[in-house]
Amino acid sequence: MGSKNNPPGGRTRRPLSILIVIGLCGFFYLLGSWQRGGFGKGDRIATAVTKKTDCVPTTITAASNVDIPEADLNFERQHKDVALLDSTNPATRVFEPCDMKYTDYTPCQEQDRAMKFPRENMTYRERHCPPQDEKLSCLIPAPEGYTTPFQWPKSRDFVYYANVPHKSLTVEKAVQNWVEYKGNVFKFPGGGTMFPQGADAYIDELASIIPIADGSVRTALDTGCGVASWGAYMLKRNVLAMSFAPRDNHEAQVQFALERGVPAVIGVLGSINLPYPSRAFDMAQCSRCLTSWTANEGMYLMEVDRVLRPGGYWVLSGPPINWKTYYRTWKRTKEDAKAEQTRIEELAKNLCWEKKYEKGDIAIWRKNPESCQRKSVNMCKPKKTEDVWYKKMEACVTPFPELAGGELEKFPARLFATPPRIASGLVSGVTAKSYLADNKLWKRRLTEYKRHVSQLGTARYRNIMDMNAGLGGFAAALDSPKSWVMNVVPTIAKDTLGVVYERGLIGIYHDWCEGFSTYPRTYNFIHGSGVFGLYQNKCELEDILLEMDRILRPEGAVILRDEVNVLNKVRKIAGGMRWDIKLMDHEDGPLVPEKIFVAVKQYWVGSKGFSSSDD
Repeated sequence: MGSKNNPPGGRTRRPLSILIVIGLCGFFYLLGSWQRGGFGKGDRIATAVTKKTDCVPTTITAASNVDIPEADLNFERQHKDVALLDSTNPATRVFEPCDMKYTDYTPCQEQDRAMKFPRENMTYRERHCPPQDEKLSCLIPAPEGYTTPFQWPKSRDFVYYANVPHKSLTVEKAVQNWVEYKGNVFKFPGGGTMFPQGADAYIDELASIIPIADGSVRTALDTGCGVASWGAYMLKRNVLAMSFAPRDNHEAQVQFALERGVPAVIGVLGSINLPYPSRAFDMAQCSRCLTSWTANEGMYLMEVDRVLRPGGYWVLSGPPINWKTYYRTWKRTKEDAKAEQTRIEELAKNLCWEKKYEKGDIAIWRKNPESCQRKSVNMCKPKKTEDVWYKKMEACVTPFPELAGGELEKFPARLFATPPRIASGLVSGVTAKSYLADNKLWKRRLTEYKRHVSQLGTARYRNIMDMNAGLGGFAAALDSPKSWVMNVVPTIAKDTLGVVYERGLIGIYHDWCEGFSTYPRTYNFIHGSGVFGLYQNKCELEDILLEMDRILRPEGAVILRDEVNVLNKVRKIAGGMRWDIKLMDHEDGPLVPEKIFVAVKQYWVGSKGFSSSDD
């Protein structure tokens, strides 16, 4: 029997308890030695995050209207890539302002470089980008006195002189009502070379033949647009016009268009294909665009035919239409002017364009391939993809695909209806079901974006760019008469631009390793989903960010989404670009490796001695 002081089994339990205590002590001693010795990567990461996290609240100016929450997310702690937090990395590079002579810099359309190329077929007015060692590595300054542009719709009619300080068009086009200079603003009366009394009356005449009002016409192409007054007034009819003009002696015409809040790019009908997919536009027009339509066996008409949908319309106003009245004014012979129109009629017939109207200075054709017996024409070789980037334009007729996918819905129904290219299986890996899921995804993402940029979708952000548009889901979710989106499909991404156009949206092919075909300060908001992940091994991310800064307006906003390791690199570079930055967690929480980058470009202008709002 055991006593109170010596219970039964005591000798057995005491050695066991001692062994357990000794074992635990030894385990924790070894664990502590392992941690102090630096063998655990996790502890170095924790130390780095504790000592050097730059995810701190950022000051945003009241004028920016961008809401960046003050909470410190510190999401780097949950991921392996913490190179940005490594104290051995060099400090963030601070980019200096460029010289004031670069205020209107367009890297791929600079005059000095252009003049080195032949003038034949307008080659010298096409894109000619600088080699890597000639690229600018500085921030393009806004001109002194730069002011936040007027909001739409006032911007259609008024532009601050300080923003685009070029008066030449007010003199050259004075009698045509392009633009007037009054006080500190330019006024745009809505006139054009072929409609000096205003674009509205001109469009009314077109609408008597073309079904513009019922949604059949949604996307339009204006070749040689001037200051894009036709596109500006087509917006009243719910038509999105892609306008282009070269950077030439008519200084800043595309810059004026974008400052007015009208879609436009620098471009020309030259020796290479237009950067748009086949069957993209419901109508196209040339209003005294001075294109030689009969040259090169009608190559330029064939290129318009390529981008025009079956059933689409082509409008020609100006020479040689109404040649009987104007041939002397044009300083041409009657025979020469008549022969040009006759040749255009022949080319149009071979393209299966049916003439619908000619009165005064205007002629209208309709593309109608189904009821057409072509004569002997040179047909282009069928292509599996829309391979048009820097490809030589050919004098051949683009065949209509066997699987066209059916007719388009009228707008706005076509915005979310399944596009014919998807219905017919022409877009690899995309089905009607996945298209519907993509639409739902972007509606949800847009809701999240508006938590960070509260005025997204209002006239505050009129000119918007999506750098990697995919199926156009972001632009479709955002659709509003207060803004428009330039949907860019990178040349190295899946070709989805045809789908974008079939939704009633507009866009362009582009390679982000090069400068975009626009002037500085032409977009209020830039969005990019996965674009830096796409390009991180293709070219310098720094060059892409500097290009974004060039085309972004002061106090404009940026939203990027990408993998955290990619955005860490982006943030490090952008930290030296006068952007206020915040990294946010994914909509689905901090454990998702994709993050959201939100930034606002600070207001600053250039001067001989440089000035900034922070000075």
